[in-house]
Amino acid sequence: MSDELASRIAARTLELIDIASPSRGEEAIAEHVSAVLRDGGVELEDLGDCCLVGGARAREERPFVLLGGHLDTVPAQDNIPGSIADQSVQGLGASDMKGSLAVMIELALAGVGRGPQSSVDFGFLFFSREELPASESSLTPLLAANVGLQSADLAVMMEPTANVIQAGCLGNCGATWTFSGRSGHSARPWLADNAIERLGEGIAAITALEPVEHEFDGLIFREVISVTKVSGGIARNVIPGEATAYLNYRFPPGISLSDAEARLRSICEPFGAVEIESSSPSGAVRLDSPVAKRLIEIVGDEVEPKQAWTPVAEFEAAGIAAINFGPGAPSAAHTIDESVSLGALAYSYRALERLASEAS
Repeated sequence: MSDELASRIAARTLELIDIASPSRGEEAIAEHVSAVLRDGGVELEDLGDCCLVGGARAREERPFVLLGGHLDTVPAQDNIPGSIADQSVQGLGASDMKGSLAVMIELALAGVGRGPQSSVDFGFLFFSREELPASESSLTPLLAANVGLQSADLAVMMEPTANVIQAGCLGNCGATWTFSGRSGHSARPWLADNAIERLGEGIAAITALEPVEHEFDGLIFREVISVTKVSGGIARNVIPGEATAYLNYRFPPGISLSDAEARLRSICEPFGAVEIESSSPSGAVRLDSPVAKRLIEIVGDEVEPKQAWTPVAEFEAAGIAAINFGPGAPSAAHTIDESVSLGALAYSYRALERLASEAS
C-alpha cells in the first residue's frame, strides 16, 4: 500500500475531525461532505436530516453494496483540533468514525464501485445521530423511505473493528431501577428503611451473574447486565427513602426486544421497580451472501462477533444483510486520545477496492 494513499486518507480524516459534529449538530460536516463529493464529480443525493447517499442507490445488474458511515461523534473532550503524528491521525472521531468516512470519500472520488470495470456497485451512505439512542437515529426512517437502498445485497457498516470483519451485534436495553424504602433520621436507622441498602442488594445480585454465552455460526456472543449509574439520598443526616440505578442490558441475536425486556424485569424486579427507557434490537449474523464471503476471503482473518450494538441491527430490520468492518480500533473509540493509524486507513481502502473489482 502506498504512502501517498495513506497520507491522502489521513489528510481527509484530519479535515473531517476539525469539523465539530456532535450528535444533533451534523449540519456543517454534512454540507462539507456534500461539497467535496459534488466537486469531485460524484453523483449525490441529499436525503434530508443530514443524510447523503453517493454512487449507486439501488440494485441493477451487479451486486449492490452499501458502505455506511455516521457523521456524528460523542461530545468533545478537548480533542479538537486533531493532528497527524507517529503514523496516526489523532482527535475526536478518528476511530469512530471519521477515518471510515475519509475512506468512503476517497473511494467515491476515485470512482471505486462505479463503471464497467467494477464487479459491484457501491453506494456511499452518510447518516446522522448514531451516537444517540437508536430511537433517535436517522438511519431507520431513511431506509424505510428509500426502497432502492433496501435492494442492497450487503451493507458494510464501517464501525471501528481494527479491520476485522465482525458479524451481527448485541441488542441494547436501558432502564431505570428504583428502590423504595422509608426515610428517617440517620441517628435512628431502626425506624427507617434505607433504600440505598436495598439498592446494594440489587447490585450485588447483578454482580453475581456470570455472562451467558450464545453461539451463532460459531461466533460467541455474551449476554450481560451492567449497572452504570446510581443516585440516592438528600442529605448526610437523612436515611434515604428512594434510590435509583441505571441498568444496561446487552443481549445477543435471537432474543427479541419483548423477550429481552421481560428477562430484564424478571431478574431485577424482585429488588426494585424497572422502567424501560430505551431498547434497540440485536443484529443477526448474516455471512451467507457471495459478496460477504468474498470480503471475508480478502480480509483473511477469522470473523468475530460484534460484542456491542451497531447500526447493523437497523440494516437487518430493513431486510439488508450487514456486517461491521472499518479501520478504527474499538478500544480507541470515545477516548480522549482517540486515534487511527495511517496503515489501517489504507488497508480498509485497499480491501474495499479489491471487493469492488473481484466480487462475483
